Amino acid sequence: QVLLVESGGGLVQAGGSLTLSCATSGFIFSLYTMAWHRQTPGKQRELVAAMTSSSGTTYADAVKGRFIISRDNAKKMVYLQMNSLKPEDTSVYYCNAKHKITTTQFWGRGTQVTVSS
Repeated sequence: QVLLVESGGGLVQAGGSLTLSCATSGFIFSLYTMAWHRQTPGKQRELVAAMTSSSGTTYADAVKGRFIISRDNAKKMVYLQMNSLKPEDTSVYYCNAKHKITTTQFWGRGTQVTVSS
C-alpha cells in the first residue's frame, strides 16, 4: 500500500518559518522525483518545489530563495523548509511522488499552512 503522509503544517506569522515533512512507504523511493505542491480554494494546484533522485531541484519563482526541499532516501522522507513566509503562502501543501520513467504519481492528503499578516 502506497502512503504519503504530510505533517508540520500550522499557523505562523508572516516572516516566520515552518518545516513540512512527508513520510512515505509502499514504493521504491529512489525511483521517484519527490515534490511539494500547494492548492488554495478556487485555484489550480501548483508546483512549489521538486527534487529528483539525483538531488536536482526545481522551485516555483514565488518561493525561490525562501523554501528549501530536501529528501532522505534512507528514511524515505521528503521535507520542505519554508522561511520568510508570506500570507500568500497560505495553502494546503501536498506531497507528491512521480516515477522518473513511467510518470506514475502518488499524492498525500495535504497539510494546511496558514500565514497570518
